[in-house]
Amino acid sequence: MGSFAIRGGKKLKGEIIPQGAKNEALQIICATLLTNQEVTVKNIPDIIDVNNLIDLLADLGVKVSRPEKGTVIFKADSVNPEYLESGGFVKKASRLRGSVMIVGPLLARYKKASIPKPGGDKIGRRRLDTHFMGLEKLGGMFRYNTESSFYTIEAQELKGTFMLLDEASVTGTANIVMAAVLASGTTTIYNAACEPYLQQLCRMLNRMGARISGVGSNLLTIEGVEKLSGCEHSLLPDMIEIGSFMALAAMTQSEITIKNVHYNELGNIPDVFKKLGIKFHLKGDDIFIPSQEQYTVETFIDGSILSISDAPWPGFSPDLLSVALVAAIQAKGSVLIHQKMFESRLFFVDKLIDMGAQIILCDPHRATVIGLNRQYQLKALEMTSPDIRAGVALLIAALSADGKSIIHNIEQIDRGYQNIDDRLIKLGADIERL
Repeated sequence: MGSFAIRGGKKLKGEIIPQGAKNEALQIICATLLTNQEVTVKNIPDIIDVNNLIDLLADLGVKVSRPEKGTVIFKADSVNPEYLESGGFVKKASRLRGSVMIVGPLLARYKKASIPKPGGDKIGRRRLDTHFMGLEKLGGMFRYNTESSFYTIEAQELKGTFMLLDEASVTGTANIVMAAVLASGTTTIYNAACEPYLQQLCRMLNRMGARISGVGSNLLTIEGVEKLSGCEHSLLPDMIEIGSFMALAAMTQSEITIKNVHYNELGNIPDVFKKLGIKFHLKGDDIFIPSQEQYTVETFIDGSILSISDAPWPGFSPDLLSVALVAAIQAKGSVLIHQKMFESRLFFVDKLIDMGAQIILCDPHRATVIGLNRQYQLKALEMTSPDIRAGVALLIAALSADGKSIIHNIEQIDRGYQNIDDRLIKLGADIERL
């Protein structure tokens, strides 16, 4: 288990380029299974979860080549579906949440797919009902082995249909879309997720020959086609990294420029950080955050305390609530953080309280942060990262703290943030990987 040693209290300065979007990468990589032709994907982040998924596809028989850093070429012309029954597949897939998105493409091309209960962050219940209910509506026959926690779905033929998703699941929508593009007839998906990463998936599939309309809305219409061709695709910058860097700049009183952010794809993320009092300027497609001695949380019109909550897109991403919570620690004013989707995601706040933050954990879903307004600096602490987003939130807190902090289990951070220590060291951070 690796660790970071962080000597905090330093102001950072410079430019940083966000990595390619992790959540988009997982969808796009799985979509390469839909064709026997080459698919070139650019701006792929070099992170554990993405690399594990690429290795999983290679074990399935997908030809994988890396002509240059950040670019991977996939060719799924010799996939071996029997690998799904192997112990090696069970071991690898069960460690990776994103592995569930191979089900839709495999069902579409090979009429059968299997997956063990996938891993990922331990942030609460993350059910897969939406995935399999949608695939069943397309004609799949679903089985679940309660003893082995193994999911299997088969179909003689996939047929288009109307469906209303029980939740706007991003990965669920992606899985269903990838199956529906090769189904016969027309599929209509209502209450579909519409995150930018899902939009990117649909646009790539259309370039491959799919017929998907309504992209960017919660009503998708898919006219099935017989086969798809290859294409070239470039990933968006990771919006979660961009939000993390905005919070980092505020907490450490740093002057940071975040390069090439694709601002129009960020939704209300900049506005939420603006409500926390974080100032920034848009320079072309770069976000410049000046050093701030003080930042003040807005209130609602009637003077009541600001609340920030997650919601399906275009609402605020649940992956950024942990980061927004940390940014509020040194603000002037108070804010209620309401994590609606996952009941265990706020359980890292005890470590922040030990560092000196004034936080009241109201219940598993809500925490009130009473800003310190820089009257006190956070204290250094030895702690363990419980998941990706809490891990980077703790890293931001440690970089702003007085003294030397230790963060253990940094493999959790490495799952979602590419060489985060090296990139922050270039800004002036004092981080040592132990």
